[in-house]
Amino acid sequence: MKIKVLFTFALLLSLNVFAQQKFNIKNYGAIGDGKTNDATAIQKAINACSAAGGGQVLVPAGHVFLAGPFDLKSFVELRVEGGAKILASPDESIYTKSAFRENKGEGTIWIGGEKLEQVSITGSGIIDGNGISFMGEELSDSYVLKPFNVIDPRPHLLTLIGCKKLNIDGVTFQNSAYWTVHLIGCDDVSISNITLLNSIKIRNSDGIDLDHSKNVRITNCYIESGDDCICLKNRREFEEYGACENIVISNCTMTSSSCAIKIGSENMDRISNVLINNCNIRNSNRGLGIQNRDEGTVSDVTFSNLIIESKLFSDVWWGKSEPIYITAYPRATANNKDAGWRLPKGQTKGKVGAVKNIYFSNIRCTGESGVYISGESQDKISNIYFDQVSVTLNKTTNVSGGVYDRRPSNVEGLVKSPIAGFYFENIGYISLLNSEVIWGLKKPSYAGKAIEQKNVAKLRTVNFQEMNSTF
Repeated sequence: MKIKVLFTFALLLSLNVFAQQKFNIKNYGAIGDGKTNDATAIQKAINACSAAGGGQVLVPAGHVFLAGPFDLKSFVELRVEGGAKILASPDESIYTKSAFRENKGEGTIWIGGEKLEQVSITGSGIIDGNGISFMGEELSDSYVLKPFNVIDPRPHLLTLIGCKKLNIDGVTFQNSAYWTVHLIGCDDVSISNITLLNSIKIRNSDGIDLDHSKNVRITNCYIESGDDCICLKNRREFEEYGACENIVISNCTMTSSSCAIKIGSENMDRISNVLINNCNIRNSNRGLGIQNRDEGTVSDVTFSNLIIESKLFSDVWWGKSEPIYITAYPRATANNKDAGWRLPKGQTKGKVGAVKNIYFSNIRCTGESGVYISGESQDKISNIYFDQVSVTLNKTTNVSGGVYDRRPSNVEGLVKSPIAGFYFENIGYISLLNSEVIWGLKKPSYAGKAIEQKNVAKLRTVNFQEMNSTF
């Protein structure tokens, strides 16, 4: 009897009875000529897959599927084969769903989904946001953003809200007109082996934004972005989803015109228990940034085993080549984009929460500026630990330096100053162990001291050295 059962099981396997159900979008009317809007066909395939209990929606190789907005469903794997591309339609009129609920001035949704479970996006194909189509005039280092009335039509590439158990693997995301992968209130997420290639001239083209999300792993990814490559935050529009916590980022390579890995600036809750390890940051404006501007807190974050290469960009981009950057100031209220939806409802002035228990270990920094840590008062930034952190200052661009950048804040944003290897201002406790400042062969003319401190409650230094480079 046992042999018969095993034989029957083997026969069923050979007949592919237990294979995952596949739903080819071509069978649901997709043309794939790069001109026809195939969104309806893609949605039909996704709906059929979900109604059947789940399976794989196949985007076949050899085609470009132009598409307007569509939504993912639970238990669906969207598989984009190598040689296949889903391309966002350039027709601005079809993007009408706000990416931030009632706040309609910060983009729309292209690929969406809400309150889903067990959703996957896989394959070695391309999902292309067609970002340049939504831009204005091209400038030397950026694109002009087109004016709009109420709704900014620029589509965020992927927006998933309140979803559980997500898997994104292998796909190339590229050319987003706004944020690329925006996960809001999501839990148990794996993002691995993706390539994310945005124009470094498109403002707001973040790579991965984790918004009120938990238990997230980002591994083995390559990201180029005109804004932050990976950003952790808690936006006010989705406050019911609580803290952003339990995040692991490892084995990634990143390039950004803004900040490669940033925490903030939107943070009305708590961001905690974050591990960033074994990453390579190249040709970026900022390397690591904690930019607290709201009442939320940031705590228990560890950065380790990193190589950071930073350089100066123009004032269009926040940042002044700081390899490591921590600031805590209340949000600016004069700028409309930083007021309104950014502040608590009914308030015209914000507060800033504390940043504490932040650890930096075995990090090699090379750039045109140094480590910058500055807060509103000593109680806002404390318990900051550096161990085996090397900072080399060397001039590599023609962009003028000698400026610290605290935008967006209620204090002066761009501050002219000699640039220190490590600059500490209004800090509680800070520890600097086994670390160094190296002045490069092209030492900046605006270079200041190796360590500059102003109003620091306690600075502990052990085995710190300053030297000039010999090569």
